[in-house]
Amino acid sequence: MAEKSFRNVLEMADVHKYFGKVAALKGINFEVGRNEVVGLIGDNGAGKSTMVKIMTGVFPPSRGTMYIREQEVDFRHYNVQRAHRYGIETVFQERSLGEKQPLWRNFFIGRQVTGPLGFIKIRKEKELAQHIILDLIGFRGAGITVDSLVSKLSGGERQGISIGRAMYFDADLIVLDEPTVALSLKEVQKVLNFTRKIKESGRACVYISHTISHVYEVADRFVIIDRGEMVANFQKSEVSLKELDEFMLRYSSGEAAS
Repeated sequence: MAEKSFRNVLEMADVHKYFGKVAALKGINFEVGRNEVVGLIGDNGAGKSTMVKIMTGVFPPSRGTMYIREQEVDFRHYNVQRAHRYGIETVFQERSLGEKQPLWRNFFIGRQVTGPLGFIKIRKEKELAQHIILDLIGFRGAGITVDSLVSKLSGGERQGISIGRAMYFDADLIVLDEPTVALSLKEVQKVLNFTRKIKESGRACVYISHTISHVYEVADRFVIIDRGEMVANFQKSEVSLKELDEFMLRYSSGEAAS
């Protein structure tokens, strides 16, 4: 990746989001630094997904400001495609790969490598897919090639493919939305290893989860959101996994944080 001169990949300032009279987000101030993994933690319904959808152009906030590489975003023209052009990619918890398609086709869905006449350059796409699998994410699945069908991959391997695709398209920020949901412990470790590859490559990551033990392994900093509000912001050096877990338990039980 080319050297970037900005300090923060993304900043949200005093962001609110209302759905009718329901406040999904209230006064969110959030930032992600270069080459930083931020764990965004909260129970279901806390507002994590709403934050992600604003970051990635699914919908605008009701009010507030967002900056990408320290440039203010014009929400009138900000959408998912514009977010991609700004270097923001998302790996969702829902299945986002074509089950019956080979890996190389999945890497380039909607962004095919074409020649002057518009024909897809299959050989080139396969070469690039091989580079993504081996070099970007260190994929070492036994017997798996660029021609393997997605349906043959485990859950963790599928998430790795999605992460590799995001890395290939030179994202400055990769958002992982609950990437370990319904995975076995072995598969969770695969996803965490792929997440480490994001940081090793010099990119930033927002790792959204309500499973604290997973995000604690890979994050540099933890932002906790509860009922639409940011209630804590800890550097990893400031809090142990046990302390973070206890902090979350106090909020989930309705107690005020000390």
